[in-house]
Amino acid sequence: MKAIALTRYLPIENPESLLDVTLAKPIPQGRDILVEIKAIAVNPVDCKVRAPKETVEKAPRVLGWDAAGVVQAVGPDVSRFKVGDKVFYAGDITRPGSNSEFQLVDERIVGNMPATLSFEQAAALPLTAITAWEALFDRLQVPTPPHALSHVTPRKSILIIGGAGGVGSIAIQLAAKVAGLTVIATASRPESAQWVRELGAHQVVNHFGDMAAELKERGFDNVDYVLILNDTDRHFPAAAAAIAPQGTICTIVENSAPLPINLLTAKSAGFVWEFMFTRSMFQTADMQEQGNLLDEVARLVDSKIIHTTVTQVLSPINAANLRQAHAALEAGHVIGKIVLKDF
Repeated sequence: MKAIALTRYLPIENPESLLDVTLAKPIPQGRDILVEIKAIAVNPVDCKVRAPKETVEKAPRVLGWDAAGVVQAVGPDVSRFKVGDKVFYAGDITRPGSNSEFQLVDERIVGNMPATLSFEQAAALPLTAITAWEALFDRLQVPTPPHALSHVTPRKSILIIGGAGGVGSIAIQLAAKVAGLTVIATASRPESAQWVRELGAHQVVNHFGDMAAELKERGFDNVDYVLILNDTDRHFPAAAAAIAPQGTICTIVENSAPLPINLLTAKSAGFVWEFMFTRSMFQTADMQEQGNLLDEVARLVDSKIIHTTVTQVLSPINAANLRQAHAALEAGHVIGKIVLKDF
C-alpha cells in the first residue's frame, strides 16, 4: 500500500523529512477494523512528533491522526462496524498513523461518519472534536444537554485562548451552541477574529494584548472556565488572573517551565490537562467513550448545529503535499484545518 513515512526526524524544508513509501497492507485482528483511507487532516501533534531529533527509525514510521474512510475488513471481535461502513477517527498515537492507504484502528475509538459530509469535510473533525469535547465536558465538567447552561442567567462564560486553530474552531461551536456558554475567544488578526465570530464567539480579545484589560472592557471581571490551546507558559498568568473563584483552567499544550500554580490558591481554582490519546494509550475502561462522542459529533453535524472546520484541501495524499501542510502549520497562521484527499 502507498504511505507517507519518515525514518529520520528532519526540518520540514528537507525533502527527506516525509517520504513516499510502499508498505505491506495490514490484517485486522481482535477489535481492529481495517479502513481504506479517503482523506486525512494535519494537526500540530504531527509536526511535534516529526520535529528534528537524533533518533533514526529502523523501519519507516507513518504519522497522522485524523482520517475518514471506508471499512474494508474487520477483526473477529468487532461488533460496531461492518465492511462498507463510512467512518472517521483520530486513532492511537502508539500505533501506525493515518498517512497510508489502509490503517488498523480499534473500533472503540471510531465513529460513524456524518452522513451529510464528504470524506475531506469529515476528516477535519475527529482529533479536534475529541480534544474539544473532552476538554469541555470531561476535564472542565461543563454540563452537557439536557443539563446545558443556556438557561442560566447570567450565562456562564469561557475564555478560549487560541480560538481560530483546529481545536478552538470546534470548541467555540460546542461551548456556544451545545453547552450554552458565553464564549470569549482570542484572535490576533482581523481574519482570525472574523472566523471565531462566525463560529459563534460572542466576544473576541487579542491574546498578544492585555487580556485582563480587554475582558474588563467587555464587561467580564472574570470567567468561569478557561481553555488554553496555545503556549501555556505565556498565557497561564493571564488565565489565572481571568479565572473566577472556584473556576477551572484546562490546557492541551505542554509547558516548558514550571507554572505558577500558586496563582490559583486563593481562588480555590482548578487546573487540568487534556490529552486526547490518553484513553487509547492506556487502554482505559472507558475507551468506547471516544467512539460515542464521535457519533454524537456526527449527529450534531447532520443536525446543522455544528459544522466542519476544513479551510484548505490538498490533493493527492503524497509526501510533497503533506510537507506543504506541515510547513503551513509550523508557520503558525493556519485558520481551521488543512485536509488532504485521495491517494
